[in-house]
Amino acid sequence: MPPIVNDLFGLLGFLLRALGFLIFGFAIGRFFFDSFKNAEWQLKIALVLGLFGLLIGLTDFASPGSAGAFALGAGGAYFMNTMPAKSSEETK
Repeated sequence: MPPIVNDLFGLLGFLLRALGFLIFGFAIGRFFFDSFKNAEWQLKIALVLGLFGLLIGLTDFASPGSAGAFALGAGGAYFMNTMPAKSSEETK
């Protein structure tokens, strides 16, 4: 196979991995913030330790681009969670 084809497949693999980590980070962030609101203090501690443990593991074992994509996804979930809800008058 020509080297250009291998390079293109490598680039496609990097982009798909970054997109996957972005989506995974968004999903984990949404789960974390939705579960954190109504939880007891024991579950809140477990959620925070689990999320920070996941971030530490990603930082150590994933590539910097993948960890950054995960952080962007989790950050997007945070900003989506902290935005005020639209009232029914604003939607009309």
